[in-house]
Amino acid sequence: MARTKAYNRFPKVFHQKPVVLTLFSLIAILFIQLNVTAQQVAYSKEQIIAYTSQWKGERFPDGRPKVSDSLVKRLANISLEEAWQYLRNEGFNNQFESGWQVIHPDKPLAGRVVTAQYMPLRPDVDGPIKAKGKADGRIGSPNSWPIDVLQNGDVYVADGFSKIIDGTLIGDNLGNAIYSKSKTGVVFDASVRDFDGLNEIDGFVGFVRGYDPSYLKEVMLTGINCPIRIGRATVLPGDLVLGKKEGVIFIPAYLAEKVIITAEFVALKDEFGHMRLREGKYTPGQIDQAWSDEIKKDFLKWVADNPSKVPMSKKELDEYLKSRTW
Repeated sequence: MARTKAYNRFPKVFHQKPVVLTLFSLIAILFIQLNVTAQQVAYSKEQIIAYTSQWKGERFPDGRPKVSDSLVKRLANISLEEAWQYLRNEGFNNQFESGWQVIHPDKPLAGRVVTAQYMPLRPDVDGPIKAKGKADGRIGSPNSWPIDVLQNGDVYVADGFSKIIDGTLIGDNLGNAIYSKSKTGVVFDASVRDFDGLNEIDGFVGFVRGYDPSYLKEVMLTGINCPIRIGRATVLPGDLVLGKKEGVIFIPAYLAEKVIITAEFVALKDEFGHMRLREGKYTPGQIDQAWSDEIKKDFLKWVADNPSKVPMSKKELDEYLKSRTW
């Protein structure tokens, strides 16, 4: 009897059957949602916009931010260090990755990101994904599907879970297809095959984990234009990627213009400062600390006298100087 009284002291919600049924219903709904998501190959336009909501400019039809061609062109000329420093100042501490083997290390890689995610093969996941791809009209092996998405100026960036043997996402055939569409290259946390053939593609730049003669095996594509991890970096579709022999950095689209202009301005300051140090006009202490008004005026005159050295427009420079603390 005492046990019954104790039981009855609990609110009815804890021992009513309808609550149990509701819980099972919620689990069933969640299972259905996960099952639908598992069959989705590419993220929807709405999902991409949600992940990149701070971008307010033009977008591709798939929802990816479309940073202007002019900024992408200028991106190739900035330093990784300056881009890294700006992003760190903004709280982005996980955007750089090194330790690559590079195809054409003498050339920079710059472009807008198209992401792809790969995982170890699991048949009950791989089957629905391939069925969905077929229903969507996708042709060929799944590792070629991200290539069909590429536009001029895009970079195919893939999380291949660092697999080398049987982890070769492309050979020279797909490499030629990539370059014909994007005119850029790839960043693969995975391997490639046919290195000599890829190296013969003039202009194709690749950052990969290794080379292997094997074919892609026991790997499945799980997403296109979804958030991915590349080493210690988190990457979103529409990011800008800059790759140089030191490594690669991924820049959120909404920060791209600020990152590029800041890096360009710092490069101008460095060029001016190095020149004046060689001339002996200023001491290292004067250049390395906050500049005096005299040095600032000298620098601005030098900029005005050398417009060919200035990559940004006068309007961009004037706007930037309004907020610059030197």
